Amino acid sequence: MGIVERFLEYAQAFEDAYDSDDWSLLEPYFTEGAVYDFIAGPPLGGRHESRATILSDFQAAVNGFDRRFASRRLEFLEGPMEKNGDVWMRWVAIFTPDGGPDCRMEGEERAVFEGDRISLLEDKVSDEECQRLVAYMEAHGGKLKPAA
Repeated sequence: MGIVERFLEYAQAFEDAYDSDDWSLLEPYFTEGAVYDFIAGPPLGGRHESRATILSDFQAAVNGFDRRFASRRLEFLEGPMEKNGDVWMRWVAIFTPDGGPDCRMEGEERAVFEGDRISLLEDKVSDEECQRLVAYMEAHGGKLKPAA
């Protein structure tokens, strides 16, 4: 199995973890010392070190943001594809609230593998995307569900 196929397995496992709130489903996809780096301006950016921290922070992020919307949809805009020995893709996340406009965020992701496990996962979101998210939350955040 190639790294793109393994990445697609990870992406499905992420959705399964999202649906079940069982983030241990992602353990087989990360090395023990993995790093997740969200390269973005405030309030999104941050570096998360170790598999346990990454899984805990994924759960906290989903509960603090994603679940405040009625639904969310992730789409690949380009890729995933192997690029310079890593997996790379462009993505969009579309969050739909009850009775309000969608919140849309685009970015790109790179996954570095050691064997069949991710050792580094990077998401990059432009400053413009961060500003749009902040503006959306200022305009509509009070109408969303409370954080879980």
